[in-house]
Amino acid sequence: MLATLNGRAVEAHAGESILDLARREGLDIPTLCHLKGLSPSGACRMCVVELDGRPGLVTACSQQVQEGMAIHTHSPRAVEARKTIVELLLANHPDDCLYCVRSGDCRLQELAQTHGVRRRRWPAGMRHHRLDVSSPAIGRNPDKCILCGACVRVCEERMGVGAIDFTGRGSSTVVAPAFLGDLNLSTCVGCGQCIAVCPTGALREQSHLDRVVAALEDPEQVVVVQHAPAVSVSLAEEFGLPAGTDLNPQLVAALRRLGFHYVFDTAFAADLTVREEAAELVQRITHGGPLPLFTSCSPAWVRWLEQERPELLPHLSTCKSPQQMMGAVVKSAFARMKGLDPARIFSVSIMPCTAKKAEAARPEHAREGLADVDAVLTVRELARLLRQRGIRLTELKPDHADLPLGMRSTAGKLFGASGGVTEAALRTAHFLITGEDPPPMRVEVLHGTEGLRFATVQAGILQLRVAVASGLLQARKLVDEIQQGLHPHLHMVEVMSCPGGCVAGGGQPLSRDGDDAERRRAVRHAALLRVDDEGMLRRPHRNWAVGELYRDELGEPLSQRAHELLHVHRERPREVEA
Repeated sequence: MLATLNGRAVEAHAGESILDLARREGLDIPTLCHLKGLSPSGACRMCVVELDGRPGLVTACSQQVQEGMAIHTHSPRAVEARKTIVELLLANHPDDCLYCVRSGDCRLQELAQTHGVRRRRWPAGMRHHRLDVSSPAIGRNPDKCILCGACVRVCEERMGVGAIDFTGRGSSTVVAPAFLGDLNLSTCVGCGQCIAVCPTGALREQSHLDRVVAALEDPEQVVVVQHAPAVSVSLAEEFGLPAGTDLNPQLVAALRRLGFHYVFDTAFAADLTVREEAAELVQRITHGGPLPLFTSCSPAWVRWLEQERPELLPHLSTCKSPQQMMGAVVKSAFARMKGLDPARIFSVSIMPCTAKKAEAARPEHAREGLADVDAVLTVRELARLLRQRGIRLTELKPDHADLPLGMRSTAGKLFGASGGVTEAALRTAHFLITGEDPPPMRVEVLHGTEGLRFATVQAGILQLRVAVASGLLQARKLVDEIQQGLHPHLHMVEVMSCPGGCVAGGGQPLSRDGDDAERRRAVRHAALLRVDDEGMLRRPHRNWAVGELYRDELGEPLSQRAHELLHVHRERPREVEA
């Protein structure tokens, strides 16, 4: 259909919104609440445009283009309306930009600058709500909330959790958990996807920066650090480099410059996880046990299962996540190897995930009073620390992680993307079943963009049937189908809480809009696949460093010692009496 956009004839697609048409034509209409792929709400009103023949302004995100429509995206009336909206939002917004974690990366601040807002036009009407710091993963400051509803919609529509919603009416409206409660008492799983879409500093990760800096400055502490597979392909974005740039060698060098005594690669622990999880899968197939086996690497998924489907906990792998396995090995085998007192070791992890902060704080991830992991930094927090210390990441000479816990296969690196855990596990499960290495494996269907993916892989005479759920909303759908008996022959189910996996985790660099977020996710995923394609060591069970750990410390997969260090033992839920 034909329409007119700012006086120029354009071709619009059927059902296309004015906002999408304008972006396709190279015009930027500002928004605060729009999220690609979710239903438009028009809550913020920032995207208002003027139409010939219409008395009022309309929201571009929700108004579909019609034949012959004459659209004015930046008419004086539309621009003035947007400026007024910004002024009204700032009327009761805190003036603490110098202290805000989002200063310089705040959408509201950017719109104020774009529209020339240089003074407070309306009398200040500051709100004073209680800070919510109850969650070990996410902090919430209602005073900075502009009621755009992006967090509400992503939690409900994209994640299927619904931990927060609008409550109250009129000027008393706030976004909060049920009954104005705290996040730790809600259904929140700590995934951080709400942070990723919040345009202001109303939501943020619970920062561990201070405790990490204190440990680095303490001469009595031996500070070790691990970095997750997805970190090296996303950190570059914080420093203006193209998405997907793999800075793994420079990242290691930067961590040494920060003062960490030992630098490890979490992908080593991913290889270790594969050895244990593949052995657990084969044991359940051959000797009986709850099938399908659910992966346990994603802490938000584990939390969701505990809350929503506790009767299915026996299906959950008892393996700790790679983060926690690495922490346990560092304070046991590595400490003995180096003659260190575990109590002097301060263990830090760099993760693309906010839920990892909550995972590290769980009581089952501590032994003899010592936590496996003492602090977790997101990619954003690491970038802040590097800037604070004046480290020019891109100018550092490449370095390598410390051995043996820095040795990894490229399969371990695949843990950073949806489908990667399953593919890595299949490579080792094939070996355990047949005694032979599989051919160079790439199960392409596992790495698609669909939320649910299924594959069957031949391992000798056995057909391994696996499923991958990308995002908790898809996980809910799959779990429902499993409980309805629709997938009776599945052996393994991988769940990544965030759509796309760790490459799109809640602790990753922030994106300005949905198109950019999807592009970054895809490019990061492709970068991890490229690392695997170019790697010499692609099978986790061929990692010699993991083999030495079994020889010197663990014995064999699923041994008593392996269970003590690397597994979590959850009690089965009690049967409800009739």
